[in-house]
Parts: sequence; C-alpha cells; structure tokens
Amino acid sequence: MRRNALRVWIVLWLILVWVLLWGNISAANILSGLAVALVITLLLPLPPVPVEGRFHPLSVLRLVATVAYWLVVSSVQVAALAVKPGKPPLTAVLRAHLNVKSDLVLALAVNIMNLTPGNIVLEIDQPRRMVYVHVLDVGSDRTVNRFYHQVQMLERLLVASFERDADWKPSQDKEVRS
Repeated sequence: MRRNALRVWIVLWLILVWVLLWGNISAANILSGLAVALVITLLLPLPPVPVEGRFHPLSVLRLVATVAYWLVVSSVQVAALAVKPGKPPLTAVLRAHLNVKSDLVLALAVNIMNLTPGNIVLEIDQPRRMVYVHVLDVGSDRTVNRFYHQVQMLERLLVASFERDADWKPSQDKEVRS
C-alpha cells in the first residue's frame, strides 16, 4: 500500500515538473507529462533507499533554518572576498569526518556542504565517512576552526533530524552485508 502510494506521488511529481518545464497547464502537457513519468518510473526505476531512522519535524526545521543562515553568511563572506583588494584568499582541501550512519544522510550532508558558497566536496570516502572539501578561505586558524565547527554542527543537526539512536533500525540489507 505504502509503496504504491509512493509511486503515485512520484508520477504526480514528475507530471508537475513536466508542466512547469513547458510553462503552461494544458491537457496535452499533462498527458505528455504522464507518458514521460510512466516511462521514467517503469523503464528506469531507482533502487529502493532504506529509511532506517525516523523523521523529526522540529529538528528538520532547525536544520533548515541553520543551513539558510549559513548560506546567507557564507554568501556575504564570498562576496566580500571577491571585492577585497589584494591577494586572493588562501584555499585548501580539508578532511572532515561525519559520524552519520546512513548513506542517505551522508548524501544530504554532502549536498548541504556543496550548496554553501566557498565550499565544494571533492571526494567522499563512504566506508570511513570522510569528506574532502575544498574551502575558499583558510587564511587563519579562526576560519579553519569555523569550518570544522560548522561540519560538527551539521552532523549534530542531521543526527537529531534523522538518526537518533532511540529510533534507529538498521535495514536488513546492511545486516546481510556486515
């Protein structure tokens, strides 16, 4: 029942995206969107992603607000670095460990880091949960420490939102692999 409801939701979402891409609501766009959505979902299905934790709406709200704040602050910092006269800022690749359990949450963390202006994840060591991030401004210990503090805060917010120990139920796929 839940799986079928999810499939219907995905088809409806794809139809909406198709109509938005064409820019107007018409019967032809809706029907062609349905055809494209069915081709995508039936011929190109994605593998199921195990959901092992529980969704905590208040924690997710805090995560979204914090990330939005980081985006504004880092955008201002990158803009200031762009117009600042003198030598360009010192850049480096920093390694950070993310103590998250699920691949889905790791992917979410990497996407949040990539959205943050001045950062880009270059490599992910999935088994060790290490990410290698190119950071725009590492000219002082304060800026390097700020990056590591931000990674730790992101990890805490993600765990509180999706991976609390009390709610964690490992998927059977991982139990078989271990």
